[in-house]
Amino acid sequence: MPDRTHRQPATAAESLRYALAWQVDAGADEAIGERPVDRLAVAAEPAASRQEPAPAQPQRAAGPAYRPAPAAAPMRLESTGETVAAARESARSADTLDALHAAVAAFDGCALKKTAMNTVFADGAPEGGLMLIGEAPGAEEDRQGKPFVGASGQLLDKMLAAIDLGRANDAYITNIVFWRPPGNREPSVAETAVCRPFLERHIELKKPEILVFLGGPSAKTLLGRKEGITRLRGRWFDYRTPDMIETGADPIPAMPLFHPAYLLRSPLNKREAWRDLLAIREKLDALDRERPS
Repeated sequence: MPDRTHRQPATAAESLRYALAWQVDAGADEAIGERPVDRLAVAAEPAASRQEPAPAQPQRAAGPAYRPAPAAAPMRLESTGETVAAARESARSADTLDALHAAVAAFDGCALKKTAMNTVFADGAPEGGLMLIGEAPGAEEDRQGKPFVGASGQLLDKMLAAIDLGRANDAYITNIVFWRPPGNREPSVAETAVCRPFLERHIELKKPEILVFLGGPSAKTLLGRKEGITRLRGRWFDYRTPDMIETGADPIPAMPLFHPAYLLRSPLNKREAWRDLLAIREKLDALDRERPS
């Protein structure tokens, strides 16, 4: 990203360009005014009535009209560690999904919360056997406060329906972070680390029969792997949180799957995704047969 924090803008036009770039970097990808403006009516006005005064020349003695805000200092490692410890303590204090939802909503240690509209906790059936974990909320998810409700969510619903599953009764969906990153960028390592204790507690309280990691960031974060999603997808892994390891709890079968957003961009990979979905359906059926009647 270009450094816009030290050199002062030379002209008013450059100041405006800097201001616009700063807004984009901050995630302001929508411009909505408090009152509607009839642009057609404005365009229809006589040119003379729409003349605007010439912009005032910047006063050098008084400083530039716009001074870029200094870049936020990166989170110190010790500060991140303290925040993660606070998140872990808050997460462990929750003994139900509702209590965990309240703890996440009240937590202010993740910087993403400051720019998000809503906390996006989960959606679907808490009693369902399948738990799907994506990367981060998008714009529509941020507006509605639910994960996977945009175009990728619609495709995910179709994928689940293809193996006779649905979020109403069978599937429970969340993300590795609970707030939308500005501009839909990928969550940073620090942001993921701060949210991870809540996610791990989420899994422990949900107790799914099968975990599905949607996309590379989700799979690599929870499995601790470096391979990309094309190498991880379709393979079964045993997953346990640190507390599950400490208590000797049984591992949860987990499979990485192509993210629906990726499949929208690369529909030729739907064939591999279909094979993975059939494997998930088969595993669910096998677990159901093994369950004591």
